[in-house]
Amino acid sequence: MDNRIKKALTVLILSCVITACTSGEFTSSTMKNLRAGSIVLSESIEKNRLNELFSYSQVPDDVWAEMQGKTYKENPYIKREDLRYVKFLHHDFDGNIRVGEMICNKAIAKDLSEIFYELYLNNYQIERAVLPDYYDADDEKQMQANNTSSFCYRAVSGTTVLSNHAKGMAVDLNTLYNPYCKVRNDGTLFVQPKTAAQYCDRTAVFGHKIDKNDLAYKLFTKHGFSWGGDWKSVKDYQHFEKEKQVLNEE
Repeated sequence: MDNRIKKALTVLILSCVITACTSGEFTSSTMKNLRAGSIVLSESIEKNRLNELFSYSQVPDDVWAEMQGKTYKENPYIKREDLRYVKFLHHDFDGNIRVGEMICNKAIAKDLSEIFYELYLNNYQIERAVLPDYYDADDEKQMQANNTSSFCYRAVSGTTVLSNHAKGMAVDLNTLYNPYCKVRNDGTLFVQPKTAAQYCDRTAVFGHKIDKNDLAYKLFTKHGFSWGGDWKSVKDYQHFEKEKQVLNEE
């Protein structure tokens, strides 16, 4: 993450911590005014209304403006009305509760809201979940930062084929610890992010590893997603996607 992004996020987080500390009960109204990365004090959360903090809506005007020329580019396939803005709480790696944001296809917005709610209840750790626009939609940068995200209008790496992320139908989770790994024809290893080669060894023991015993795997597959760790020619351990034709759209 470059210094400009770090500074902006630091200012945002500090201002939001003050808001959360001084506003009494933390409700959906409070949540509406906070952006991703904001720290929320656990004692401020109104427990019997926790589920209201996991929501999805039309993409707000300010968020849509941020996306232009970054995660969103004019195209004939995906329009603003096809997308939804998901907000949720998550536990980071330091034990803080943070606000997360995600843009996804409207067809999976309900799924994601329910999945992140269950992950939160079970203290599942997600290091960060900010919109890829904070990284100028640079996939390598956001993966190195271990960012969790969904929509980004882009092609599959090394091809001209649209990624399922371009449709908002895929989610990448804790990306540094769950990289994309491919053995080239010459036997060399291609890894994304490039700093994550050690995590291609899935026999190794390390934290935040997604496998078939992992809660995220269980929840995503329960909701009808497939996992990139099951692919044959490549392994994309961070990646969950859903085929649109099997969905009941909201």
